Amino acid sequence: MALSGTHTFVGFGFGAIQSNLFLYEAFQSGNFGRLVVAEVVPEVVAAIRQDGGMFRVNIAHPDGVQQASVGPVQIENPGQPDDRARLITALADAHEISTAVPSVSFYASPDEGSLHHILAEGLRQKARAGGPRAVIYAAENHNHAAEILEARVFEAIPAAEHATVREHVRFLNTVIGKMGGVVTSPEEMQEAGLVPVTSGGSRAFLVEAFNRILISRIDFGNGVPFARGISVFEEKADLLPFEEAKLYGHNAAHALAAYLGWTRGLKTIAELPQQPGLMAFLRAAFIEESGGALIRKYDGLDALFTPAGYTAYVDDLLARMTNPYLRDTVERVGRDPQRKLGWDDRLIGTMRLALRQGIRPVRFALGAAAALELLRASQPGEPDVLLDSLWRDSAPDATEREAVLALIHAATDRLRAWRAAGFEPMLERVVGAG
Repeated sequence: MALSGTHTFVGFGFGAIQSNLFLYEAFQSGNFGRLVVAEVVPEVVAAIRQDGGMFRVNIAHPDGVQQASVGPVQIENPGQPDDRARLITALADAHEISTAVPSVSFYASPDEGSLHHILAEGLRQKARAGGPRAVIYAAENHNHAAEILEARVFEAIPAAEHATVREHVRFLNTVIGKMGGVVTSPEEMQEAGLVPVTSGGSRAFLVEAFNRILISRIDFGNGVPFARGISVFEEKADLLPFEEAKLYGHNAAHALAAYLGWTRGLKTIAELPQQPGLMAFLRAAFIEESGGALIRKYDGLDALFTPAGYTAYVDDLLARMTNPYLRDTVERVGRDPQRKLGWDDRLIGTMRLALRQGIRPVRFALGAAAALELLRASQPGEPDVLLDSLWRDSAPDATEREAVLALIHAATDRLRAWRAAGFEPMLERVVGAG
């Protein structure tokens, strides 16, 4: 398959989501004649160029792994002046743009090669030349990534040009429930039959086939629809409820699965179904605590926020999470427990959401207790002191804090009881979550 369309796509960051989602879907659509990507690691840029702009991906399906080649892509290092100039020119011609960098904190820096500086200059050129309207997908895992990116970009654009530039661009939030990552172990790559990103490379992208991505509704305010080249994405008028379903549903259950797996000494998420009681416990947490709270909060908004819709969402996600071909590890999903125990993040945030909707989140409390135990293994300290240090910037309400801590204290006792019972199969009975 060759590039044959008329549109231009530009992406920032050459990781698993940029490569296996945005570039892959743009390539598969047949609507783009030019694919451009910015990457700051010189070795990656050199390797892609050496392979003629081609790269390879591994796609996990329920029955096996598919390999695919994508390209040619034009890869540029924004830290190099000539590369940066070509990126800016590409942005002036672009119809769709995506940012898939580690976090929103990577949007802006004092450097000339900063993402926000390059975007600002590219959009200014687009506006001056009357270039095509463009949308920017902010793919960072933050509920207001698009608003943050837009603010940073317009800080770098003279105020007199704001109105003209805004006529040409819309910044979109995204809900990306696509799982996967980077495999760097040569043994694992060989065992799974994975192809490296580039010939002779030492890493492989392995991401699931799922591509039902939600994005903000596109409205340029003139009644003329915007024809996306990547047509598989689904627009939503209000994305925040779906972002909460991702964080307090998908992400929360994924983290709970990892910490239950860690407690049981498992290596991969795919091992959970072989452990008596774990999947039933995880499903109950997902449906009754996360789902119960989200349905009460967003009742009637969308089919997702109904008992039948949410149950279907849960069962699909649990099957995808435990897909053995995805090779997702407990270590990867459970890494950075201090972030996942944040006041607004997936574990504590889900508990708080449930409590506010009149639901006792005893199962997610068990996940929080296990995450806290993992954190204390590398960062010794009293549990409440550690949690307060993580929550300090959020300035939690004292009553809500006490309610959350009480649940975690009780869950810590239940976790010990479960372990003392030799990980009794009837998990619900042992931990008293019924």
